[in-house]
Amino acid sequence: MKRSLTIFLVIFFLAAPFGCARPLTTREKATAVGAVGGAAAGGIIGAAVRHPAAGALIGGALGAGAGLLIGDQMQNNEQKQQQQQRQIDKNAAEAERLKKEQERLKNADREY
Repeated sequence: MKRSLTIFLVIFFLAAPFGCARPLTTREKATAVGAVGGAAAGGIIGAAVRHPAAGALIGGALGAGAGLLIGDQMQNNEQKQQQQQRQIDKNAAEAERLKKEQERLKNADREY
């Protein structure tokens, strides 16, 4: 009974973020993957010492922490890339505007 309750609680807390209405961020996805992987590894290791629930809980917590750190770095990199892409797009639009302005001035000089 105790083992079933522990397994239910672990699954519930790992699955709870997936019930959200908005899509998960990179940080949240990495945390979930780390928690599930850590819980699985911890459960296996815990089973070897006859404490699979404790192993799963400890492994899940450690995995979630590691996943959070990795996901945070990944999300920061994505944000930097998006910012750089916005700047590239802005520069390309400005270059196009200047090119059109230059052509307009050339055509204006030819008319005189």
